Amino acid sequence: MQPPASEELALAALDWVEACAVADDDGDGLWWGSRPSSAEPDPGLYHGGAGIVLALLEAHAHWGDARWADLALRGTRGLTAAIDAIDCARYPSLYFGAAGMAFALHEAGGRLGDDAARAAALRGLGRVRDAFDGERWGDAFELMGGNAGIALAALRMGDAELAEAAVTPYLRTAEPTPHGQTWEQRRGQTARRHHISHGTLGIAYGLAATGAAVSRRDLVDAALAGVDDVIARDEAGPDRFLVPHSDPQQVAIGLERYSYGWCHGPAGDAQVFRLLSQLTGDTGWRALADRCWRTVTGSGLPERLRPGFWDNSGRCCGTGGVLALACDREVEDGDGLAFGDLLVDDLARRATVDSTGARWSNVEYRASPPELEPRPGWAMGNAGLIRELLRHARITTGRDPSYAVQWPDHPATVAAMPGRLSGREMSR
Repeated sequence: MQPPASEELALAALDWVEACAVADDDGDGLWWGSRPSSAEPDPGLYHGGAGIVLALLEAHAHWGDARWADLALRGTRGLTAAIDAIDCARYPSLYFGAAGMAFALHEAGGRLGDDAARAAALRGLGRVRDAFDGERWGDAFELMGGNAGIALAALRMGDAELAEAAVTPYLRTAEPTPHGQTWEQRRGQTARRHHISHGTLGIAYGLAATGAAVSRRDLVDAALAGVDDVIARDEAGPDRFLVPHSDPQQVAIGLERYSYGWCHGPAGDAQVFRLLSQLTGDTGWRALADRCWRTVTGSGLPERLRPGFWDNSGRCCGTGGVLALACDREVEDGDGLAFGDLLVDDLARRATVDSTGARWSNVEYRASPPELEPRPGWAMGNAGLIRELLRHARITTGRDPSYAVQWPDHPATVAAMPGRLSGREMSR
């Protein structure tokens, strides 16, 4: 049988990731820079080695090929050296620091049976815990860079105590709004962002997941109040769902008012509503996820309708994050595969493929030249797309649609679980 196009594209993308790897001084470990031209290792989950190791674990689970397990194991040795050296007071977070590195080491250690990786993961998370001042770890106070993401990493590693400590400060730092509450996402920042990566919904995700895990209704209620604030900002109802990037709008850095991807748009908003549906069994959350899906599929992406509209293929800000939701929809609702196929076709069309493999150049239309250097990592490059392409290939061939490693801020595709938390009557 001819392998799916998504599987062939993922394999070529893996070849390029392998070509970007740099051996450490003793030749045993590997590291990756945030770009192939970078002379410094980036061990983080967002652009660097931690995200790449997790993509390699996906490849190993998908094919069972020891090549990918060996590369992942060598990558964990590079991560171990990095997590033992990182300043956890400056870089504690899920996506940009030690919590994400610890999560990757924890998952790799478990899947590869590597005790050294597991031990390094525990050391790293312990150092993150020691750097906590009782309220926050630094200027960032959201999912990617702050408390909410650290809580989610701790939950995945079995440390519910740290997760609870990380999100409890949100109870006393919440800012009431006419429809709910929000939070300062970065110290001194006047704008309030609303979505999952750096905004209210990301904090709500951390509060809800942790509150459910430790049976604290006050944390869940705080999450719901945050979500209420975001829902009240919807400008596309009643059939669709579209909330601005921020209020006041952060126009100074050239951001569009509306986004559609995982980070600041309905592709990510839907993941929060999926989580709440699973935790409460309340069908109102599924209705909101449906509205997000209609907004995404009706927006015109992945076509680049105008400069700045859809210039990114990556998992964080572009096509990869939408493909993740399309596959979730196919598994849970049976209506995501056609749009997922469209996204895969677009990725294939935009890929640069040669003897070194496949990679993607995102676009910054205000720069000259506008094509950016390809990246090997999760957020804007190959690692994030490899995960989603391989999952798409499994779905199209009737294989297990789950990931080898479920990321802390992405709910697994499972049936709703009524009764796990008492449901709340809603009139959305």
